[in-house]
Amino acid sequence: MADDEEGDLDELLDEVEKRFCRNVSVTCSARVDPSEAVQCGKDSKGQRKHNRATTPEQPRSSVADDIDALLEELLEEDSSHSSQLQTQPSPKGTQAEKKLSSQSAGRKCCPVFVGGSSVTSGVGTPTSKRSCDQLRCTSCDFRVLTFDDCEWDSSCDYLFLRNNVPDRQKLRARLKKRRGFRAFACQCSWFSTTEPTDLRDRAELRWVCGNHRD
Repeated sequence: MADDEEGDLDELLDEVEKRFCRNVSVTCSARVDPSEAVQCGKDSKGQRKHNRATTPEQPRSSVADDIDALLEELLEEDSSHSSQLQTQPSPKGTQAEKKLSSQSAGRKCCPVFVGGSSVTSGVGTPTSKRSCDQLRCTSCDFRVLTFDDCEWDSSCDYLFLRNNVPDRQKLRARLKKRRGFRAFACQCSWFSTTEPTDLRDRAELRWVCGNHRD
């Protein structure tokens, strides 16, 4: 009895297949992408099956070409990046260059002192209060001139310095001899002293230490 029912079912399915599957196949082929068309049929055991057509795989040669092209592109980017890194100076190299340039430039006074003719000239330090002989004015940008055993006369003024600095011979017209003193002057300021004087205590003097080349 079961065999008869199974046979009737197969015949019914065959009839349905004849009437509808052909039309469905035609409609699917007209409206749906061929890669998604549904195939109707039976397998070797007489059972129905529905197989979806798969998209054909891309040729292996094409895939290999794409991979090779991608690798070449990555290699080119890596080589260009490495060349840029080589051209850029490293921070350590920059620090070394700065250190070397500062050493070659000489030493500076810290703090900056000025003193009389009995005070030794040179690089000033907290323990060695030497009178700086490499002074430059940050206001007029002139080098500070010095005159040993001399003091500025009270008649010295800004206009006199403006007209005569850096002519040392003309400047002597407003200097008077005085042992132990040392006179200093740029184009905008002047000062006389006997003892070591820290320029931090003389805000009106815009003088800084240049470079002492030993």
